Amino acid sequence: MEKEPMTRVGYEKITNDLDFLKTTERPETVIALEEARQLGDLKENAEYHAAKDKLKLIDIQIAEVGAIISKAVIVDPEALPHDRVSFGSTVNLVDVNSEEEFQYAIVGSVESNPEKGLISFNSPLAKQLLGKEEGDVFIVKAPKGEIEYEVESFEFKKKWRTSKTINWFKKFSSKQV
Repeated sequence: MEKEPMTRVGYEKITNDLDFLKTTERPETVIALEEARQLGDLKENAEYHAAKDKLKLIDIQIAEVGAIISKAVIVDPEALPHDRVSFGSTVNLVDVNSEEEFQYAIVGSVESNPEKGLISFNSPLAKQLLGKEEGDVFIVKAPKGEIEYEVESFEFKKKWRTSKTINWFKKFSSKQV
């Protein structure tokens, strides 16, 4: 079974999501399904079919989230050495050509949100960053072409707050016309 590294914050978020699905979302949908069933002819009952479809989606979500939790391995970034970029590091990058600056924290897949500066350790950029030191230069292959970055600095922060406005995700993923 493939393990899914995540921080304690990510684990708590996903377990809370699962709890919400099981204790709130699903029971409410079951009630809506029963109420719709009592409206009569099920063949032409849009509310019944909508509730039935929603219940299927919720059950799929519960199964998917449950599978992620079963593979979860909580990683404490504080316990990792941070003499090089590692899981939990917040990294300041500079685009060598444009001198534009970016800041990212490397987190688990569940926690990732590139627009907020949280990138998955599995992302192409994070894979390039892991193990780097200050001053290291590297090239990332992006859909719009190759981009050369320099690691300006990195540190471990208990809470990830990116201090720079991040448009890198859009820049990284947009294709040149």
